Amino acid sequence: MNRRTLLALAPCALALLVAPPGAARAQPAAAVLTVQDRADLARIEAYLDGLHTLKGRFLQVASDGQTAQGEAWLERPGRLRFQYDPPSPLLLVAGHGLVVFHDSELNQTSNFPLSSTPLGILLADHVKLSGNVTVTAIAREPGQIQVTMVRTASPGDGSLTLIFADQPLALRQWAVVDAQGRETRVSLFNIEYGGTFDPKLFEYVARLPNGPGAGGGNH
Repeated sequence: MNRRTLLALAPCALALLVAPPGAARAQPAAAVLTVQDRADLARIEAYLDGLHTLKGRFLQVASDGQTAQGEAWLERPGRLRFQYDPPSPLLLVAGHGLVVFHDSELNQTSNFPLSSTPLGILLADHVKLSGNVTVTAIAREPGQIQVTMVRTASPGDGSLTLIFADQPLALRQWAVVDAQGRETRVSLFNIEYGGTFDPKLFEYVARLPNGPGAGGGNH
């Protein structure tokens, strides 16, 4: 993976969790929900509330076709780790109400409130697809259902689409569209559900100058 590719992937990695403000976009309208839609949303809420931990591989695809892979850990509520495969220097960690994005090659670290990010919807204590969240679209294909949503208070900041396998329901993919309309799509595979994780996986400790330091978790 060359430096140009890494530079292209960095903002896409950040877009997984952060939809930065940009030029004003048309605000999406709330979907008109049918009886089936409401039943499916209730199933999805119950499924996500029951989803406590998972571990798996991820494939990230940016809007320009750039790809990256790595290991993902999710622990609800509020914890997520995306550790990109070498030679990528990128790391995303969510925990303690913050999202930390670190580029070890540039030695740059950014922090954002988890509550301001699209995936904060997925990592919330209780997933509720109404009120603070507005569902803008529901689409179905054989064996699949996807739901697109925005934060009700700031719909122009970006959207989150969750894609599920159906019967049985299982989270398989999500897509984040930022304020400029750029999409970053993540697919999960080799998923393992349940279990417990070391809390250090969801912490980032800055590397000390001329010292050992740590990046949190296993590297």
